Amino acid sequence: MTSPLGAAGVHTVIGVDAGSANLREADHLIHHLVDGFGLPRGTVACTHLIRTDERRSTAVSLALPDAGAAEVAWTRVLDWAGPDTGAAFGDRTHGSAQAAGAARLAAEEHAGRRAGRAVSYPGVDALVGTVTVADLLGLSAVDRVVVVGAPSVDGAGPDPATAVRTRDHVRPEWRDGRLTLALVPAVGGALAPFEVPNPTPCCADHG
Repeated sequence: MTSPLGAAGVHTVIGVDAGSANLREADHLIHHLVDGFGLPRGTVACTHLIRTDERRSTAVSLALPDAGAAEVAWTRVLDWAGPDTGAAFGDRTHGSAQAAGAARLAAEEHAGRRAGRAVSYPGVDALVGTVTVADLLGLSAVDRVVVVGAPSVDGAGPDPATAVRTRDHVRPEWRDGRLTLALVPAVGGALAPFEVPNPTPCCADHG
Protein backbone atom coordinates (compact mmCIF):
# COMPACT_ATOMS: atom_id res chain seq x y z
CA MET A 1 0.00 0.00 0.00
CA THR A 2 1.51 3.33 -0.98
CA SER A 3 1.64 6.28 1.38
CA PRO A 4 0.11 9.65 0.43
CA LEU A 5 3.20 11.81 0.46
CA GLY A 6 4.32 12.78 -3.04
CA ALA A 7 6.79 15.18 -4.63
CA ALA A 8 4.77 18.13 -3.35
CA GLY A 9 4.97 16.79 0.19
CA VAL A 10 6.03 20.13 1.61
CA HIS A 11 2.51 21.38 0.80
CA THR A 12 0.81 18.57 2.73
CA VAL A 13 2.95 18.15 5.87
CA ILE A 14 2.31 20.03 9.10
CA GLY A 15 4.76 20.03 11.99
CA VAL A 16 3.66 20.46 15.61
CA ASP A 17 5.80 20.80 18.75
CA ALA A 18 3.78 20.86 21.97
CA GLY A 19 6.81 20.22 24.16
CA SER A 20 6.29 16.45 24.45
CA ALA A 21 9.09 15.09 26.62
CA ASN A 22 9.17 11.55 25.23
CA LEU A 23 7.76 9.19 22.62
CA ARG A 24 4.81 8.13 24.75
CA GLU A 25 3.65 11.71 25.22
CA ALA A 26 4.10 12.34 21.50
CA ASP A 27 2.09 9.20 20.66
CA HIS A 28 -0.75 10.51 22.83
CA LEU A 29 -0.53 13.87 21.06
CA ILE A 30 -0.79 12.19 17.66
CA HIS A 31 -3.89 10.26 18.68
CA HIS A 32 -5.39 13.45 20.05
CA LEU A 33 -4.75 15.35 16.81
CA VAL A 34 -5.72 12.58 14.38
CA ASP A 35 -8.84 11.48 16.26
CA GLY A 36 -9.85 14.82 17.71
CA PHE A 37 -9.53 16.69 14.42
CA GLY A 38 -11.13 13.89 12.43
CA LEU A 39 -8.20 13.82 10.00
CA PRO A 40 -8.90 11.86 6.80
CA ARG A 41 -7.90 8.30 6.08
CA GLY A 42 -4.48 8.30 4.47
CA THR A 43 -2.97 10.70 6.99
CA VAL A 44 0.50 9.64 8.13
CA ALA A 45 1.53 10.96 11.55
CA CYS A 46 5.07 10.62 12.87
CA THR A 47 7.18 11.50 15.90
CA HIS A 48 10.54 13.26 15.61
CA LEU A 49 13.25 13.59 18.25
CA ILE A 50 14.37 17.22 18.16
CA ARG A 51 17.79 17.82 19.64
CA THR A 52 19.13 21.29 18.83
CA ASP A 53 20.86 24.00 20.85
CA GLU A 54 17.50 25.76 21.14
CA ARG A 55 15.09 22.87 21.67
CA ARG A 56 14.92 19.37 23.10
CA SER A 57 11.52 17.79 22.62
CA THR A 58 9.61 15.19 20.64
CA ALA A 59 7.70 16.90 17.86
CA VAL A 60 5.13 15.36 15.54
CA SER A 61 4.31 15.68 11.87
CA LEU A 62 1.06 15.16 9.99
CA ALA A 63 1.20 14.29 6.29
CA LEU A 64 -2.24 14.82 4.80
CA PRO A 65 -3.48 13.08 1.62
CA ASP A 66 -3.71 16.34 -0.37
CA ALA A 67 -3.18 20.09 -0.09
CA GLY A 68 -6.86 20.81 0.55
CA ALA A 69 -6.99 18.44 3.51
CA ALA A 70 -3.76 19.96 4.81
CA GLU A 71 -5.26 23.46 4.73
CA VAL A 72 -8.25 22.27 6.77
CA ALA A 73 -5.94 20.53 9.26
CA TRP A 74 -3.75 23.62 9.55
CA THR A 75 -6.77 25.73 10.50
CA ARG A 76 -7.71 23.19 13.17
CA VAL A 77 -4.14 23.15 14.52
CA LEU A 78 -4.15 26.94 14.85
CA ASP A 79 -7.52 26.90 16.62
CA TRP A 80 -6.21 24.28 19.07
CA ALA A 81 -2.61 25.43 19.64
CA GLY A 82 -1.76 27.44 22.72
CA PRO A 83 1.00 30.07 22.94
CA ASP A 84 3.57 27.46 24.01
CA THR A 85 2.89 25.21 21.02
CA GLY A 86 4.93 25.54 17.85
CA ALA A 87 3.49 24.72 14.44
CA ALA A 88 4.74 24.98 10.88
CA PHE A 89 3.16 24.47 7.47
CA GLY A 90 5.13 25.54 4.42
CA ASP A 91 6.26 29.10 5.11
CA ARG A 92 3.64 29.64 7.83
CA THR A 93 4.43 29.26 11.53
CA HIS A 94 2.84 29.62 14.95
CA GLY A 95 4.40 30.01 18.38
CA SER A 96 7.85 30.96 19.60
CA ALA A 97 10.83 30.83 17.27
CA GLN A 98 12.21 27.80 19.12
CA ALA A 99 8.98 25.79 19.09
CA ALA A 100 8.08 26.77 15.53
CA GLY A 101 11.60 25.89 14.41
CA ALA A 102 11.28 22.41 15.92
CA ALA A 103 7.90 21.97 14.24
CA ARG A 104 9.39 23.05 10.91
CA LEU A 105 12.25 20.57 11.28
CA ALA A 106 9.78 17.75 11.92
CA ALA A 107 7.73 18.72 8.86
CA GLU A 108 10.85 18.92 6.68
CA GLU A 109 12.11 15.52 7.82
CA HIS A 110 8.76 13.93 7.03
CA ALA A 111 8.29 15.73 3.71
CA GLY A 112 11.74 14.56 2.63
CA ARG A 113 11.08 11.06 4.00
CA ARG A 114 14.42 11.30 5.80
CA ALA A 115 13.20 10.61 9.34
CA GLY A 116 10.08 10.11 11.39
CA ARG A 117 8.60 7.26 13.40
CA ALA A 118 5.10 6.53 12.13
CA VAL A 119 2.34 6.09 14.71
CA SER A 120 -0.76 6.57 12.57
CA TYR A 121 -0.72 5.48 8.92
CA PRO A 122 -2.86 3.59 6.39
CA GLY A 123 -3.43 0.00 7.48
CA VAL A 124 -2.12 0.33 11.03
CA ASP A 125 -5.46 -0.90 12.41
CA ALA A 126 -4.91 -4.24 10.61
CA LEU A 127 -1.56 -4.82 12.32
CA VAL A 128 -2.80 -6.43 15.52
CA GLY A 129 -2.14 -9.83 17.01
CA THR A 130 -0.06 -12.04 14.73
CA VAL A 131 0.19 -11.36 11.00
CA THR A 132 2.52 -12.59 8.29
CA VAL A 133 5.25 -10.51 6.71
CA ALA A 134 3.24 -10.60 3.48
CA ASP A 135 0.13 -9.27 5.19
CA LEU A 136 2.09 -6.59 7.00
CA LEU A 137 3.41 -5.27 3.70
CA GLY A 138 0.21 -5.82 1.76
CA LEU A 139 -2.28 -4.37 4.23
CA SER A 140 -0.40 -1.31 5.45
CA ALA A 141 1.71 1.60 4.27
CA VAL A 142 4.88 -0.16 5.49
CA ASP A 143 7.16 -0.42 2.44
CA ARG A 144 9.91 -2.64 3.77
CA VAL A 145 10.83 -4.85 6.72
CA VAL A 146 14.36 -5.57 7.94
CA VAL A 147 15.54 -8.03 10.57
CA VAL A 148 18.04 -6.51 12.98
CA GLY A 149 21.34 -8.40 12.83
CA ALA A 150 20.36 -10.39 9.75
CA PRO A 151 21.60 -8.69 6.56
CA SER A 152 19.32 -9.26 3.58
CA VAL A 153 20.55 -11.37 0.68
CA ASP A 154 20.27 -9.66 -2.71
CA GLY A 155 17.89 -7.15 -1.14
CA ALA A 156 15.39 -9.83 -0.12
CA GLY A 157 13.75 -9.58 3.27
CA PRO A 158 12.39 -12.37 5.49
CA ASP A 159 10.15 -15.12 4.12
CA PRO A 160 6.73 -13.55 3.39
CA ALA A 161 5.04 -16.39 5.28
CA THR A 162 6.94 -15.68 8.51
CA ALA A 163 4.69 -14.78 11.43
CA VAL A 164 5.07 -11.33 13.01
CA ARG A 165 3.85 -10.97 16.60
CA THR A 166 2.88 -7.30 16.49
CA ARG A 167 2.05 -6.81 20.19
CA ASP A 168 -0.42 -4.28 18.74
CA HIS A 169 2.44 -1.79 18.54
CA VAL A 170 3.96 -1.32 15.08
CA ARG A 171 6.09 1.81 14.60
CA PRO A 172 7.93 1.88 11.25
CA GLU A 173 10.37 4.69 10.43
CA TRP A 174 11.24 6.62 7.30
CA ARG A 175 14.58 5.37 5.98
CA ASP A 176 15.92 6.40 2.58
CA GLY A 177 12.45 7.37 1.42
CA ARG A 178 10.74 4.15 2.47
CA LEU A 179 8.61 3.40 5.52
CA THR A 180 10.69 0.67 7.12
CA LEU A 181 9.88 -1.63 10.04
CA ALA A 182 12.72 -3.11 12.06
CA LEU A 183 12.02 -6.64 13.34
CA VAL A 184 13.80 -8.99 15.73
CA PRO A 185 13.56 -12.77 16.18
CA ALA A 186 10.80 -13.98 18.50
CA VAL A 187 9.77 -17.29 20.04
CA GLY A 188 8.94 -20.14 17.68
CA GLY A 189 10.70 -18.78 14.63
CA ALA A 190 8.44 -15.73 14.48
CA LEU A 191 9.46 -12.09 14.32
CA ALA A 192 8.40 -9.06 16.37
CA PRO A 193 8.81 -5.29 16.04
CA PHE A 194 12.09 -4.02 17.46
CA GLU A 195 10.28 -1.34 19.48
CA VAL A 196 8.60 -2.82 22.55
CA PRO A 197 5.48 -1.16 24.01
CA ASN A 198 6.46 0.71 27.17
CA PRO A 199 4.86 -0.30 29.39
CA THR A 200 1.78 -1.13 27.32
CA PRO A 201 0.60 -0.08 23.86
CA CYS A 202 -0.11 3.65 23.87
CA CYS A 203 -3.69 4.80 23.77
CA ALA A 204 -5.21 1.32 23.71
CA ASP A 205 -8.59 2.97 24.13
CA HIS A 206 -8.14 4.81 20.85
CA GLY A 207 -8.53 1.50 18.93
